[in-house]
Amino acid sequence: MKSFTQQLWFNARNRQEFINITGQVEEALAKSGIKEGLCLVNAMHITASVFINDDEDGLHRDFTQWLEKLAPYGKEKYQHNLSGEDNGDSHLKRTVMGREVVVAVTNGKLDFGPWEQIFYGEFDGKRRKRVLIKIIGE
Repeated sequence: MKSFTQQLWFNARNRQEFINITGQVEEALAKSGIKEGLCLVNAMHITASVFINDDEDGLHRDFTQWLEKLAPYGKEKYQHNLSGEDNGDSHLKRTVMGREVVVAVTNGKLDFGPWEQIFYGEFDGKRRKRVLIKIIGE
């Protein structure tokens, strides 16, 4: 069994944004040479996420509005912010959207269902964060 590791770095311009990283993960898979196995992609920061869904602008606006209803931004709203932070909402949003995804690798390709894409979700942007790609298999 082989393994391959790569990191992606992000410095989102906005406090919250969704970035399609499917192409970058596919490039890492091609570099790995692995044809059959599993590909793990995970956010290495507690206020960011990685998830799979459709790359459709309306859906992304829906995510943003829905997350803001669940965990609205506001310094006075969260116990976490008593430590001097202002990102209590970002931790909750990350929990809802998830830390990582695992995608099967079949014949050297990510084995997606229709419309599936991999996204980096940023909820406390404007600083440097990373995503880990770990591919294992033959």
